[in-house]
Amino acid sequence: MKDSKQKQFSRRQFLKATGGATALAGVASAGFIMAIPQKSFAMPLPKKWDSEVDVLVIGSGFAGLAAGIEAAEAGAVTVIIDKMPVPGGNSIINGGLVSAAGSPKQDKEKINDSPDLMYKDMLKAGLGLNHQALARVVTEKSNEAVQWTIKHLGAQYKDRNLHLGGHSVPRSYYTTNSSGSGIVRPQLNKVKDLGIPLKLNCYLEQVYRDEDGRIKGVNVREGYKFLKEGSGQSISIKVRRGVVVAAGGFANDVIYRKIQDPKVDDKVQCTNHQGATAECLKELLRLHANPVQLSWIQLGPWSCPLEKGMGIGYIFAINAAFPYGIMVSPKTGKRFINELADRKIRADAIINTGEWAVGIADQEGVKRTAKIDKMLERGIVKKFDTIEALAKEYKINVAEYKKTIFQYNSFVKSGKDTEWGKPFQSDCKPITTPPFYGMYLWPKAHHTMGGAQINTKAQVIDLNQNVIPGLYAAGEITGGVHGAVRLGSVAITDCLVFGRIAGKQVAGEKPWA
Repeated sequence: MKDSKQKQFSRRQFLKATGGATALAGVASAGFIMAIPQKSFAMPLPKKWDSEVDVLVIGSGFAGLAAGIEAAEAGAVTVIIDKMPVPGGNSIINGGLVSAAGSPKQDKEKINDSPDLMYKDMLKAGLGLNHQALARVVTEKSNEAVQWTIKHLGAQYKDRNLHLGGHSVPRSYYTTNSSGSGIVRPQLNKVKDLGIPLKLNCYLEQVYRDEDGRIKGVNVREGYKFLKEGSGQSISIKVRRGVVVAAGGFANDVIYRKIQDPKVDDKVQCTNHQGATAECLKELLRLHANPVQLSWIQLGPWSCPLEKGMGIGYIFAINAAFPYGIMVSPKTGKRFINELADRKIRADAIINTGEWAVGIADQEGVKRTAKIDKMLERGIVKKFDTIEALAKEYKINVAEYKKTIFQYNSFVKSGKDTEWGKPFQSDCKPITTPPFYGMYLWPKAHHTMGGAQINTKAQVIDLNQNVIPGLYAAGEITGGVHGAVRLGSVAITDCLVFGRIAGKQVAGEKPWA
């Protein structure tokens, strides 16, 4: 609609009527998209810019660093900024697992996989809410992205694929140091080699979108001190080609995430770093980026409630208890879910029991688990000579618990779990070899599936389904790739794939005059 009434509908009136920028999702779904004024995003450009670049990347995690590297290698003068005092964001404390379908490692292990199978797994976990074109891009470029980290960056991975929950087959590469830093550090080295400035303590205040609809630059605060509003010096940067927003999700923004899903309140712990907040997403919404599925917030079922944040207990759950052991309810002493189901199914199942679950594995199950000594030292994971001693420590119904282990071991021997349908890896063995290990499990807020809408070129899409010229986004700040549930190890793949695409595409933009 372009009638005179719409032109008179001011931004202040619009925000008053809709409850602010964060309510834009509701406005869109209510059918008011065509009433949104086309130029309400426009702000006067600075009369004089303090500096200028071709490409500005916001965020220094997997996606932001990938975008910066690709943009610089395409010849664009590129700068990366991050509000935090250290680089890497959530990526550097990530578990270091990345999915690749049809990889050389799978060929070596004779694992039959394909991008199409990975795509089907993503849609199944995502409850069909995935934006299919985006999910296709992730799966089809998954192996290429992982090989890029190896051949171009020098990242190193363990010698076998890992089978994570919700995946049909083992397809997850695992960094040798069991951490996302195994990818981020090589990325940072490449950024340094390319001479790309990486400005830390640099906070994005606003993005300038001109009346012609194009992104023209940004205003940032250099010398910003985290959580100290107004700190630092205000600087305007002219951006000739475009801005890539790769600022991550908002799982640690309790107020904002509670608005989206009231169940994820301040009683729910979070695995993310302190800077995983929503201000960059809100800025994208102010620019009329279309919000997608903001209320889908994932809880990590492998989290240990005895440690803060991400911790290290998840390594035991992912590497031992889930693939090679079992998870039981102390009250019943029984398994209550497939330990390799997708994250939402497992997290919901744990919460529905009303008590902390216990993940269990024997010596055979933990032999591939890194940092087990540190977990034992901190008391996160505990070791026992007998299954009875383990049951006593965790107050597990011992009679039912023994029956559960006996039944589970029979499933392993037969190769088929007729109770919960857990898939067994070829090297899975019965739980019989002492000592035995246990850890409490309770879900924590981990990943926000929703965010700004993008297309397959990583361009940000507005409320009227038009491309916002000069604006790109990649990684967790975007929505639609994962639908309702993100499969484990697909986050890094998503970040690398769309970060690289965003960097290449923005470098090819024609500079604005």
